[in-house]
Amino acid sequence: MTVFPEDTKMKALRLHSLDGPDAFAYEDAPAPNPGPGEVLIRVRAAAVTPTELFWYPTAHTPAGAARPLPVILGHEFSGVVAGLGPAVTGLTEGDEVFGLNDWFADGAQAEYCVARPDDLAPKPRSIDHAQAAAAPISALTAWQGLIERARVSVGERVLVHGAAGGVGAFAVQLAHDRGAYVIGTASARNRDVVRELGADTVIDYRATRFEEVVKDADIVFDTVGGETLQRSWKVLKPGGRMVTIAVQSETAADAATKAAFFIVQPNREQLTEIGRLFDAGRFRSLVDAALPLAQGRDAYRRKPLRGKIVLEVAEK
Repeated sequence: MTVFPEDTKMKALRLHSLDGPDAFAYEDAPAPNPGPGEVLIRVRAAAVTPTELFWYPTAHTPAGAARPLPVILGHEFSGVVAGLGPAVTGLTEGDEVFGLNDWFADGAQAEYCVARPDDLAPKPRSIDHAQAAAAPISALTAWQGLIERARVSVGERVLVHGAAGGVGAFAVQLAHDRGAYVIGTASARNRDVVRELGADTVIDYRATRFEEVVKDADIVFDTVGGETLQRSWKVLKPGGRMVTIAVQSETAADAATKAAFFIVQPNREQLTEIGRLFDAGRFRSLVDAALPLAQGRDAYRRKPLRGKIVLEVAEK
């Protein structure tokens, strides 16, 4: 479907090299049109994931070749359906949605992006676009790690590392919602926030070594990796489950760490259920800051105190 005439431009944040935040430029870029089985999204907000600068799809094509630059990052978003490609059903122009798009395609840090219908869900009515944009990757990661892989159940002891971070905050909430006893590691300044999310115990990782106070954990959900991950094995009870999303774990030498690592996958059914948890008041989204798209370079330089930084796209 042709929504935009040829040579139509939009504003976008584009990465021109792999040299870090200084390589971003806020500039004109070609506006996309949805192809067969694709949806055009008028982006209202897109989240910032700093590690995306180092993701394999940022620099490579699916076939493994070098990916042409510049590229648009930010593969989780909230917005409004602006057009439907051929063979798309179940959506209508004007629908508010949140979701993800293809890691190997341009992302959502722009006025428009395209996505597959199966990677979208209705935006929760109870939250704004910035809060919704911070959820898809993080909340789905928590869901797939705790429910699909670790199969968390009522009464289990769950240790969440990085409990105030983008993924960790959702892991705390989901484990609590499933009736687990939740232990979170976080800085002292985030202790109250992590408790409000549902943690029963919060450990200041700067003041206390968690393995000195945590024993017989059923599940460790790790977002930190490195030494923190290695020290975590000793706190698991026999038969306990380790889950990690730390990027260095993917190429770890030991089989146990490799087996514990996973990468989130889009899932419409799960994302729809996550939206229901928001609207039921059982989930909240931590947005450290919401900045204009034009300040994207600064957003990637800034380390969030908690949750995620989001880029907002002004309405015309």
